[in-house]
Amino acid sequence: MSNPLLSAIHHVALICSDYARSKAFYSETLGLRIVREVYREARDSWKCDLEVSPGVQLELFSFPSPPPRVSRPEAQGLRHLAFVVPDVEVAVATLQQRGVSCEPIRVDEYTGRRFTFFADPDDLPIELYEAG
Repeated sequence: MSNPLLSAIHHVALICSDYARSKAFYSETLGLRIVREVYREARDSWKCDLEVSPGVQLELFSFPSPPPRVSRPEAQGLRHLAFVVPDVEVAVATLQQRGVSCEPIRVDEYTGRRFTFFADPDDLPIELYEAG
């Protein structure tokens, strides 16, 4: 049954401590396609839209001196970002070849699906969740 109010996630926005490093990580290491990139002079801020899948984007922002955000262990707010992958072992092997360290693969006790975590350049936890 569909939700009469919300139909899909359009984008997730991240503020990066090092815009160039995060842009390279998400576009080159993770392979997300850059849809557009703009410099917003009034805010002294870069914005990069990356395609996760058709209709779903990840937005990267830079701002002068953004304050750090507590993300672990179990602080309020966004807990992690999760991406669906067809095969978690293949995804982990690819990331490891690209220099990304992943946690051991685990199995979701409720769904039986495999998953793992790694961190982006700002230590944001990212989950890889295997499609069924």
